[in-house]
Amino acid sequence: MVKSIEWKDNKVIILDQSKLPLEVEYIECTDYQTVADTIKSLKIRGAPAIGIAAAMAVALAAQDIRASTFETFYKKLKPVMETMLSTRPTAVNIRWAMERIDHLLVSNKEQTIDKIKSLLIEEAKTILEEDIEVNKAIGLWGAQFIKDGDTVLTHCNAGALATGGYGTATAPILVAREQGKEIRVIADETRPVLQGARLTAWELKMAGVPVTVITDNAAGALMRRGEIDLCIVGTDRTVRNGDVANKIGTYTVAVLAKENGIPFYVAAPTSSIDLSIPSGDLIPIEERPAEEVTHIRGQQITPDGVNVINMAFDVTPARYVTAIITEKGAFRPKDIKKLAIKGINISDIMIKQ
Repeated sequence: MVKSIEWKDNKVIILDQSKLPLEVEYIECTDYQTVADTIKSLKIRGAPAIGIAAAMAVALAAQDIRASTFETFYKKLKPVMETMLSTRPTAVNIRWAMERIDHLLVSNKEQTIDKIKSLLIEEAKTILEEDIEVNKAIGLWGAQFIKDGDTVLTHCNAGALATGGYGTATAPILVAREQGKEIRVIADETRPVLQGARLTAWELKMAGVPVTVITDNAAGALMRRGEIDLCIVGTDRTVRNGDVANKIGTYTVAVLAKENGIPFYVAAPTSSIDLSIPSGDLIPIEERPAEEVTHIRGQQITPDGVNVINMAFDVTPARYVTAIITEKGAFRPKDIKKLAIKGINISDIMIKQ
């Protein structure tokens, strides 16, 4: 299994996804600023993966802090956490990871500084390990929706590269294959950074999964011809009413799927669910540099001075989502908010095939 990130010898080792699939190169991060840069520059991307990276960045920064009291240590570490929160605004996993780290810090303020530093490393590693197990659980719940012989459309990259390992949207595909189902995948190229063409296709090919890359604007035609049986995508933030933020173009795929009577599933670890936001209209949408649109691999493709809108994400309203697949089970979008209700019997709201 390809590793997008790991902690090794007190360094954060990150696979440079900007160079895939032509080059496989790892970045050794010895300070949190380097980790922050890899997130902002898409050298590491995917909501779960950047949450893990942020946690590791804080643990890394903590090792260099000199402080005799918890108050001083915490004060020096807080700007590091704020830097990580500012790297990418749409994905909620960074905030989730920082809240988890903050809780660990406050809960252990009576410990020695050296002990807290050690706990931060262990917590970052635990977040990584837990993410892999979460992804496998998503795979088990999601595989029930994939039949033998199905063709699955996915958009962007929500595989091992976007997570701690195994992937979210790709997990049901991998599990279905392990169950002996013969399936194939159609991957949208996903302009402008081509995560589908470069990353999803590379991952699936390595895993032995038949994969075909299409231009983003070909999906509707293939659906109309009956060549797609279901869609599975990831998410950077799913909110209280079941609206889903994912890579730009996801909304288009969802509308096309609805028009053609094709199920549209979202693979969402609970770390990507943000119940504090009532509607997708309130999700902050990251806008990225114009050069991602005007250039491909350094080659300019548009006229000088042309205006560019480069939204990194869009929001798919809950009405277009068939089910949201989490590590706890698959649910209708309207039931996602019920996961926060104490004492609720999850099986009562779970979708079962």
